[in-house]
Amino acid sequence: MQVYPLWHISHQNEAGPDDETIHLDDEGVVIDEQDGDDVKLLGIYSSQALAEERIRRARLLPGFADEPDCFQIGEYDLDEDHWTEGFVRVPVQSFG
Repeated sequence: MQVYPLWHISHQNEAGPDDETIHLDDEGVVIDEQDGDDVKLLGIYSSQALAEERIRRARLLPGFADEPDCFQIGEYDLDEDHWTEGFVRVPVQSFG
């Protein structure tokens, strides 16, 4: 069974030339949580159509309306592992 998580990315990154915020690139929505982007999970849906309907409703709400193209729908098999390896922590750099 497939499920469709829906995220919205509120951008704060400074990844572009002259430190401007990048919202989209050739591959879709840019996500850079280390540079300040805030990822919100809006829900997990049983079909792509239901996730797309949620996007239409969310675009009318404060915050989401400011970045109406910054939604991302995933597609996952239910009851399967998707992250199969561990992870490492990257220390936060302090600037002084």
